[in-house]
Amino acid sequence: MDVEQEPVPDNGSDSPVQKPPPDSMQSMSVLLDRLAKENQDIRLMQAELQEHGLDFQRLLDASAYKEQYRQDMIRWGEEKRRADPGFFCRTAVQGAAQPVWVVSDTRRLSDVEWFRGAYGDAVLTVRVTATEETRRRRSWVFVAGVDDAESECGLDQGVPFDWVIANDGDGAALGAQLEALLQDIRSRLQPRG
Repeated sequence: MDVEQEPVPDNGSDSPVQKPPPDSMQSMSVLLDRLAKENQDIRLMQAELQEHGLDFQRLLDASAYKEQYRQDMIRWGEEKRRADPGFFCRTAVQGAAQPVWVVSDTRRLSDVEWFRGAYGDAVLTVRVTATEETRRRRSWVFVAGVDDAESECGLDQGVPFDWVIANDGDGAALGAQLEALLQDIRSRLQPRG
């Protein structure tokens, strides 16, 4: 999908903001692109994908490829978590050295608790939401036993998020939310004292 974009300012000023694409993963990439200007390290919880030799890019969309492997990935992930609740979290940060990490695939309260326990106040939680109507427009179809599993809705209740970003197709609104989030991140990176 081609999206017309304006350059992202390096200084975080009120200059033109990149117009986010409507797809949620592409919108996340807008945030990651902006953070790249700030020397971040993108950390994905994808140990399961590597171990099983799956195509990460094809799993990002609502394709039949993703659905073919989804239940197996959930089952495998549950087995790993039962044996070692911190497995995916440690894998996500292994070797990370940059000042900002984006761990985009936390799935459960235990994941958030692990990061908060390991890194305390440095953790900033961000939830990206979309209405079911928006999700359906993006080709999402509810699958019982998958979409109601803990791996898909384990953070729907009981987690106080620092930020909630609405991604319902309004590029200007999404851009404004992402810019505010980036300002918060930049302020946290400033030396204190």
